[in-house]
Amino acid sequence: MSFEKDDDVVLHDEHSEFDGETGTVTQTMESMFGDVTYTISFEDGQETGVPEDSLEAADGADEDEDEE
Repeated sequence: MSFEKDDDVVLHDEHSEFDGETGTVTQTMESMFGDVTYTISFEDGQETGVPEDSLEAADGADEDEDEE
């Protein structure tokens, strides 16, 4: 699953101080080999160069748009 700018995601990286926290994708970068990495913004900072397999969609990220 790929992510777009402004998507809410949960970071899973035991080496990051933001492990398990929900943040927002602020930038996507594609390498010349086709690999995509992300910059994720959190309340207390940001994490850059995050690979897609370290992210999952935050619960309810798409569900709120359909409800009124």
